[in-house]
Amino acid sequence: MTKTIVITGASDGIGAAAARGLHGQGHRVVLVGRSPAKTRAVAEELGADHFIADFARLEEVRALAADLIARYPRIDVLANNAGGVIGKQHRTVDGFERTFQVNHLAPFWLTHLMLDTLIASRASVIQTASTGARIAGKLVLDDLEHQRDFTPERAYSTAKLYNILFTKELHRRYHDQGIAAAAFHPGVVATSFATEAQSWLRHVYRLTRPVLIGPEKGAAQLIWLAAGEPGRDWQSGTYYEKKRPARRNNPQALDPALARELWDRTAALLASKQG
Repeated sequence: MTKTIVITGASDGIGAAAARGLHGQGHRVVLVGRSPAKTRAVAEELGADHFIADFARLEEVRALAADLIARYPRIDVLANNAGGVIGKQHRTVDGFERTFQVNHLAPFWLTHLMLDTLIASRASVIQTASTGARIAGKLVLDDLEHQRDFTPERAYSTAKLYNILFTKELHRRYHDQGIAAAAFHPGVVATSFATEAQSWLRHVYRLTRPVLIGPEKGAAQLIWLAAGEPGRDWQSGTYYEKKRPARRNNPQALDPALARELWDRTAALLASKQG
């Protein structure tokens, strides 16, 4: 079956590689990126539709959702792939810490705004997470943005933990209405995801880049999840590593009460900005 697959963060790295792979399988890919030039280049290469949105601006996320809903009555897969280590602590125009917004709030908001279409399409919603969630992620309910102890690594790792918790709660709330949800760790990939970070991660990635896996290998699980059939090829509500349910995880990622509380607090934060 040919699917319509929306991929955010599709201008380079894992997103672009996944778009190429899925296009090669005959699927209709829809690219979303922050850079007009880079996103347009990949779209022209594939003959695909593309949209521009900066996830550090929630008004652009709202506009993106409206455009996607208007253009595509059926969306089979939403791949929430955009994100990365942002850099030093600063706030967006919406008033949130940027790593928190780009990696968690924006994809949560995009999914929420598109929910009716996704449910009607019996869609899969896929999150690009990371083993960083296990290594350094920590959910603190009264400090979701790590304002008290911010580092780029902690903010990013916690956002990836949020991606896993969002996946589990999306499954709990909407699987019986047709939604399937999965998160995955792509591996340690040689991409540009840490280039903006004022962090030791940028230097580690620069020094170890020759031995890291390429974007094509990193995109393999996204391609597998997007092209596959939930319930047959993979199970909804699951976080995957190497196409298998993760054997090790952050204990917080397994707590359903935390997943519900994170969802509710995230929705409340977004509602407070919508007036």
